[in-house]
Parts: sequence; C-alpha cells; structure tokens
Amino acid sequence: MPETDEQLMLAFAQGDAGAFDRLYARHKGTVYRFVARSLPAKADAEEIFQEVWMKAIEARGRYEPRAKFTTWIYAIAHNRLVDLWRKKGLSVVPLDGGSEEDDGPPIDPPGNPADEPFAQVSTKEALERFAAALAALPPAQREAFLLKEEAELSIAEIAQATGANEEAVKSRVRYATAKLREALDG
Repeated sequence: MPETDEQLMLAFAQGDAGAFDRLYARHKGTVYRFVARSLPAKADAEEIFQEVWMKAIEARGRYEPRAKFTTWIYAIAHNRLVDLWRKKGLSVVPLDGGSEEDDGPPIDPPGNPADEPFAQVSTKEALERFAAALAALPPAQREAFLLKEEAELSIAEIAQATGANEEAVKSRVRYATAKLREALDG
C-alpha cells in the first residue's frame, strides 16, 4: 500500500528521515518549477526553494494533516514568495483587467516536434512566447496558474494555500490562461 504524503510527513515528525527523503523526491520538481517560474532570478528561486524545504523540516513537530500536504507545502512557498516580493517592493495584489468570458477550448498540444524541422522551430518559438508571457503575468495570476497547472492543486486548495478566496483564485487563473493563450495565438 503506497504511503500518502501526509503519512510520510507524520512519519518524518516521528524521526523517520527516510520518509522525508521519499516526500522530497515526490515533490521537489514541482515545487522548484513553481518557485522558479514565479521569480525572474534563478538565485532567488534557488534560495526560496531551499527555504521552503527548511521550513517544512523545522515544522515537522507541529505538522498536522488538516489539508493535503501539497496544499501545506505550497502555502509555505507562497508565503516565502510574498516575503521576497515585499522585500523587493513588489505588489502582490494586482488582478488586472481581462475578460470574464469563457476561455474557449483547450489548446491542443503539438505533435512530435522531431517529425518535422518546421514544427521544431514553431514549437520552440511558441515555448519562448509562452515563457515570456508567463513571466509578464502579474505575480498573483502567475502564482495561481502555476499552482493549478504545475502543482495540480484545485481552486479550493490554491485558495487555502494563498489565503485568497476561491472567486479571486478562479479569476486569476482565468485571466492568466486568457493572456497565455493570447500570447500563443499571437
């Protein structure tokens, strides 16, 4: 029977260091991508990433599985990002314009880019446009989008992790998705 994240964290709190190793192995990639895509400077991202896991280690004795482990760890990441943004004088709040309309059908992923050189170039250019558009999103929208897509958190879990209400999270994800689609279509 596979161990849940919550069981692993509780086992770690009881002194099982191997449990933390398994937990870290499960989530290090998605947590790092979330943090790295939320910040322009790689050094800041690496520092925040380390701080997130240090906070998790420090909190092991106080950990209570009141929510999913992923919600808890992304709440730590969110708080560390907010601290850094405030330190750098950035605003965390902006929910700028955008349309309340339906986002339309999902974007179909490209075929195998190795099949055709033109497809490789088009895919590379689309990825560059996407990365630039993602970096240009307001921090709150980028964070909500990444938590939904990278961390696969639900709207409710994102709201819990960030301290925002669910409607704000839905709006942030919708605006971010619309802007990213527009960048890919452009």
